[in-house]
Amino acid sequence: MKKKSGNINVLAEKREKIEIANETIHCIDLFCGVGGLTHGLVNGGVQVLAGIDIDPQCRFAYEANNNSMFIEKDVNQLIGHDLENIFGDSKLRLLAGCAPCQPFSTYSRKSNRVRNDTKWELVSAFSRLVKEAKPDFVTMENVPQLLDHQVFKDFLEDLQGYEITFRIIECVNYGVPQTRKRLVLIASRLGSIDILPPSFFGYHNKVTVRQSIAHLPAIDAGGSAAKDPLHTASSLTNINLRRIQASKAGGTWRDWDESLLAQCHRKKSGQTYPSVYGRMSWNEPSPTITTQCFGYGNGRFGHPDQDRAISLREAAILQTFPENYCFLAPNEQVRFSKLGRLIGNAVPVRLGEVIAQSLISHLQNLN
Repeated sequence: MKKKSGNINVLAEKREKIEIANETIHCIDLFCGVGGLTHGLVNGGVQVLAGIDIDPQCRFAYEANNNSMFIEKDVNQLIGHDLENIFGDSKLRLLAGCAPCQPFSTYSRKSNRVRNDTKWELVSAFSRLVKEAKPDFVTMENVPQLLDHQVFKDFLEDLQGYEITFRIIECVNYGVPQTRKRLVLIASRLGSIDILPPSFFGYHNKVTVRQSIAHLPAIDAGGSAAKDPLHTASSLTNINLRRIQASKAGGTWRDWDESLLAQCHRKKSGQTYPSVYGRMSWNEPSPTITTQCFGYGNGRFGHPDQDRAISLREAAILQTFPENYCFLAPNEQVRFSKLGRLIGNAVPVRLGEVIAQSLISHLQNLN
């Protein structure tokens, strides 16, 4: 009789695991921005119920492209009960949190000085919400420098009861056409979990700038495409037009005539920034897309052969947003500073797909 009872228990356990594997994962995306992570999660098979962000300028793009509601709220003001109300009767719950990483940004760090930035608190707020809401799964995406800070060590300690995996992801290995490194963490209450390797998705060769944006119509500096207002490039001063005309794809400002050099290039410190005022290479991935990627002088953001910086649409495509992803409300004018920030701060859509598929694979392989 004991043996029979054991068999019944084993069958019941197997049945429960099969039922879990067939359940849909429901997600709340904290710090959702314009929906890069949300869009990738949905593409990968996760249902995103809501995105939460303090920035009202994210609302249109988030809701126009995703079947999810946008909640404008400071994450610091959320409590676990708020998230439980959104999750409702969802059986499998994922809490995603990609806290803004300005404290660790190369552009925002001050040499030999420690920044007192309140955005450090956002990682801690995310950790608090995990403890209060107790989701089945947790995922975090952030800059690699977070690994070296106490706030990340504290976050790991707060994930008691979870199996955890985290690593630095070379996004280019997962089909993202840019050299972007990100820290990705996935945690599960249900058992051991891992991030699927690039080979699982069939990624063997790097996706290039040519493969990503060469098909778009040619435009001039300061011009835009008739059918896509986001395919708009910032204007150039006369000196910068001459500089980009003298630039080679993949080259540096050292290719220029001395009369074109900027003051920063003439200083000894300027010798370490060869990519500034550079053109991208057709046959390589792009550099990391930043919030300033629309400006020719802000990095290697020159188009490979057109005399202009990359357009906002090209930046979005290099972030693996689909070409029809809508960032502009009807009759809204293009504002480079706003749209550059929203696109540059986004999680690449492809990375969201990797996270979603890793979670679903985890469910299917529970034992």
